[in-house]
Amino acid sequence: MADLLVLTNNPNSASFLYRMEPYLPILEANGIHCNVDVFPAKPSARRRLFRYASSFDGVFLHRKTLSWHDARLLRRHAKTILYDFDDAIMVKGGWSLGLGLKRSLRFRRTVKAADLVIAGNGYLAGRAKPLNPRTVVLPTGVDIRMYQGPPLARTDGLIRLVWIGSKSTLPYLEEIRPALEQIGRRFPKVHLRIICDRFFHLEHMLVETCLWSKVGHVGDLLGSDIGLAPLPDNAFARGKCGFKILQYSACGLPVVASPVGVNADYVKMDVTGLHAAGITEWVHQIGVLIENRSLREQMGQAARNFVQRFDKEAIGRQLIDLIKTALQEGRGSDEITR
Repeated sequence: MADLLVLTNNPNSASFLYRMEPYLPILEANGIHCNVDVFPAKPSARRRLFRYASSFDGVFLHRKTLSWHDARLLRRHAKTILYDFDDAIMVKGGWSLGLGLKRSLRFRRTVKAADLVIAGNGYLAGRAKPLNPRTVVLPTGVDIRMYQGPPLARTDGLIRLVWIGSKSTLPYLEEIRPALEQIGRRFPKVHLRIICDRFFHLEHMLVETCLWSKVGHVGDLLGSDIGLAPLPDNAFARGKCGFKILQYSACGLPVVASPVGVNADYVKMDVTGLHAAGITEWVHQIGVLIENRSLREQMGQAARNFVQRFDKEAIGRQLIDLIKTALQEGRGSDEITR
């Protein structure tokens, strides 16, 4: 039996809810007991927590990057540090430009302090591996059984485009607003369903606002027809792990996606969906799927087949092996860079 201290900034964040929480029972059943703690804001509380960390076999640091002082103390007390991240946290987020020196330094320091780095995709691993050769890729898994219900029976004759995400990524959807307006003018029976905690409206297409909930979002996805996954092509967006595409695929939805980062890998062109690189392409590709129900069904089934490899049970087994190996191999360098 191994005891692992899991540290996170926010256990209610989407990242933690999808990337760590589903695996806690799986880890427990395989001899890895996890104690989840929130990374404290006060320095005194962090010092106490780091001393407490010495009573565990290892620390699993989720997404949080460390100051020099915190990295030094955690490295001193933790027997083994595993660092997991699933976003381009080394660069400025949102629509900002540039690397951001402070973000970059904290990322470099945290990666170097870890005994194992677990990145959500190959792009992120590529940013970490030059700093720490003990870097591996572990995709975010999806609970396929949760999405296994049949498409909801409908008699309204509507076709629903769907986008799921958070208010921080909603601007990605707004970027293709001109395409959505054109689709709305061309296809009056097409609606846009937004599953989020914030919404916007269109002039030429009805927008169905669905407040995200842990259970309710499943029915909202199953009652849709075409998944949308737009992304700008920048350093931050390329770090996205494409989880919404896995959700769409598990529900048997074809996807239209920007071919950016893992989007290009998760949406197999002409197999599980279509790629769109500009407004004209977005209008065309969405239109192709709207007009061809059999193609939607064919791609949706192919998407269900593709997503099986990302089932949380399979990803969970990989995570177990990574944690056990890291705990056995023990700590690496104690050098902490400023």
